[in-house]
Amino acid sequence: MTDTTSKPRQGGGLSDIRKMFGSGSTGRQFGILGSLIAIVLFFQIWTGGKTLSSQNLINVVSQQSYILILAIGMVMVIIMGHIDLSVGSVAAFVGIIVAKSMSEWNVPWPFAIAIGLVVGALAGAWQGFWVAYVGVPAFIVTLAGMLIFRGANQAIGQSTTIPVPPAYSFIGSGYLWELPIPVDFNVLTMVLGLIGVGWIVYNEWRLRRQQAKIDAERAPVWVSVVKVVILSAVILWAAWLFATGRPGTSFPISGVILLVLVVIYSFLTNSTVFGRHIYAVGGNRLAASLSGVKDRRIDFFVMMNMSVLAAVAGMIYIGRATASGPQDGNGWELDAIAAVFIGGAAVSGGIGTVIGSIIGGLVMAFLNNGLQLVGAGADAVSIVKGLVLLLAVAVDVISKRRGGPSIIGLMMRRREKGAEVLPEIPLVVPSGANESSQPADLPKV
Repeated sequence: MTDTTSKPRQGGGLSDIRKMFGSGSTGRQFGILGSLIAIVLFFQIWTGGKTLSSQNLINVVSQQSYILILAIGMVMVIIMGHIDLSVGSVAAFVGIIVAKSMSEWNVPWPFAIAIGLVVGALAGAWQGFWVAYVGVPAFIVTLAGMLIFRGANQAIGQSTTIPVPPAYSFIGSGYLWELPIPVDFNVLTMVLGLIGVGWIVYNEWRLRRQQAKIDAERAPVWVSVVKVVILSAVILWAAWLFATGRPGTSFPISGVILLVLVVIYSFLTNSTVFGRHIYAVGGNRLAASLSGVKDRRIDFFVMMNMSVLAAVAGMIYIGRATASGPQDGNGWELDAIAAVFIGGAAVSGGIGTVIGSIIGGLVMAFLNNGLQLVGAGADAVSIVKGLVLLLAVAVDVISKRRGGPSIIGLMMRRREKGAEVLPEIPLVVPSGANESSQPADLPKV
């Protein structure tokens, strides 16, 4: 009898180097991560060291945090095979309500934030209902939502700018506090960096333990050690740059909110049944439905969640801008969609990660920032961003058209072939259906 159990093996050479960043949620975007590093180094040299200066990194995080928050929700929408064109308008709509509630209705800012979240959830529920239960394509629903919520923003604000109080601006333009400790750096920023290092160590330990449980092939210990050391060094170095910036600055509060959301949604998509259902429906809706997945509920939640994150992004933006205006949110949906596709999501759905979308968003952010530092005009910035987006999607499409493996798909393969030893999950036939009524070529889940 043939033993089908996979045994742990110790690789060597180039395969081990690949495994250094080839497992887990971060490794699936190894190619785009390399592109991000190359772009940063290129502009670091071209600008004479300005790109990786403390103040520039702080500016990048402050300016792009709301776009990256949108990308977190957008990747879930795109995995499901949908698209959301309304996120910029929803963000502007929530922003004007929150600003008006504080400046004219005298609502305390914590309650104004709660109002903004509720409004975002209601806007998402409205769109989710049409997509999930009426069956209108998300493209049409959110295109209508873009027009509806943009018009509502201008109607409520009467196309004027509404200021927000200084206490509220902290969430968009504030920084981690300074502790009464006589040192030349921000202590809380360095503590945040140490937490990041701990997260990297824990994730690597958990990954190796999971691989051991299913007898999957594992990289040598030295590969994990080098991986952890490199990532930890990068995190601590970045934390030091943020902590030693201009007096009165440190890591932005908007960046802290972004990091918290990245951790929450990475766990949701990678480690929960609901997250796996999102991938199942996006990969094969019929097979997922026959297996018992409530695809309509998944559609509804994903669309509603996107609008809630759009509300968060809108509230952060008006805090940074210190006011809400009629032009807020213009083009945000395009930047968020670009970040997701550059980060490795597939046009057809079923593929994508939160970490990949953040990396894709950072690619766009540093491209935009670097071109501005060298004095490029808005026209050049727009052209370059469009070419990068086109190239990112075209590479995968051309590869599949020629019969080769999908590059995006290769980056998304299961951890070290561990899925080979997992049992197949039988399809559950709904009551009233017989075996002959199932499609003969229905793929297994």
